[in-house]
Amino acid sequence: MLALVSPALLVILALIVLPVGWLAWQSIYHDGFTLENYLRVFTEDIYWRSFALTFEISFAVTVIALLLGYPVAYLANSVPKGCSILILSLVVLPFWTSVLVRAYAWLALLQRTGVINQFLRYLDVISEPLALVHNTLGTVVATVHILLPFMVLPLYATMQKIPSDLMQAGASLGASPSLTFFRVFLPLSLPGVLAGCTMVFVLCLGFYITPELLGGGRTVMVSMLVSRNVELYNQFGAASAVAVVLLLSVLAIFFMVSRFIPLDRVLGQK
Repeated sequence: MLALVSPALLVILALIVLPVGWLAWQSIYHDGFTLENYLRVFTEDIYWRSFALTFEISFAVTVIALLLGYPVAYLANSVPKGCSILILSLVVLPFWTSVLVRAYAWLALLQRTGVINQFLRYLDVISEPLALVHNTLGTVVATVHILLPFMVLPLYATMQKIPSDLMQAGASLGASPSLTFFRVFLPLSLPGVLAGCTMVFVLCLGFYITPELLGGGRTVMVSMLVSRNVELYNQFGAASAVAVVLLLSVLAIFFMVSRFIPLDRVLGQK
């Protein structure tokens, strides 16, 4: 048995355990053991603001993705199979395009001379271009678009497991469609909601390219803090400490979620 799993264990050791171990080591060792890097993370305002902004953006993106993704998943689950495949294909289609390309596309759409501002000025809705990019708003809009499939797919997978007979039974007992939805369908779809929200929230915590391009240097998320510590200040220890704290935050989120839903469902194995 050990011989069979040894190749997999070696891959996990080489690709996960050693890099993470080296990251943790760099965060606590610089000419001797030190906790200076962690003290800096927990005491300096710039780190606190960056972590707070990252969690705020991740929360906003998750809520918006849920509000947009739930109706899409519900529609895909309700229509005939051919239409369902078409809807899911449109949802998955952006995966075939690079995140960098999609971020630049949103940059072109949202800038002051972009399509949206020009269209609103053509309709005389606005007199001056709106600040839709190089701020938190542009970051949230683009991030929601990129992460929306990670909300729709777990929701759709959960909704497919809900027997349609339950909705028919509710209707046969005199319940209206809306009452049947809120009393029967919605509670049964909550595991998918939790799985989708967890995926979107955790992925958003580590987003880099989109806030770097759409934020214009004003929206500094944690991943950008790691990058700047390395590229601008050559502070590998500080960057490692920030990365370790972010990693522990993600693990804590998974631990809390696992108390309500098995992690294999969140990760899409069931």
